[in-house]
Amino acid sequence: MTTVDLDVRMRILKAAKKLFALHGFDGTSVRQICDEAGANVALISYYFGGKESLFMELMSSYSPDQRVSEVPEQMDPVEGVKLLIREVTLFRTQDPEFITIVQQEIIKNSPRIHLIYENMSSVWLLLRRLLEQGKRQGRFEFRSLDTAFLSIVGILIFPRQTTYWMTMCEQEEPDIESVIEDLTRFIMSGLQCKE
Repeated sequence: MTTVDLDVRMRILKAAKKLFALHGFDGTSVRQICDEAGANVALISYYFGGKESLFMELMSSYSPDQRVSEVPEQMDPVEGVKLLIREVTLFRTQDPEFITIVQQEIIKNSPRIHLIYENMSSVWLLLRRLLEQGKRQGRFEFRSLDTAFLSIVGILIFPRQTTYWMTMCEQEEPDIESVIEDLTRFIMSGLQCKE
């Protein structure tokens, strides 16, 4: 691909991510994406093969899976959970559009849910493995692995910066390091972590 092709392709991906986050997959047309990207409508078919394939490419291009693949296989479970809290929180704040798309698709239980699973499952499977390992080692104490796992996932991906929730908050959004520290303390307390 030429530099021009790569530029147009990237503009289309970014436009799709923005519009899917604003209007959802079903509420966004190919024409809207191309208008936003300043590209000819035929280019989505040319570069991606259609809107569904564009969504697939979006999931694989922006997914946090690459970060997790770098986590050592035999990582200490406490340090591993802390690392996942940090990485997911950083990712969520650095790419809120992607997270919004994922949340919308999960809530709707859309036909594209398998693409999200394929591109994000390694993050959640690692978390589950670390929780299991930590419990086995006596580092975490919880009754149900499923409840602990789903509670942490909810804490990490739940949208906080929406108008709905911000109207109920008393202070401004703290800096990202404070958020990570607070989430880590909260989750580790819930796991009754023994460091």
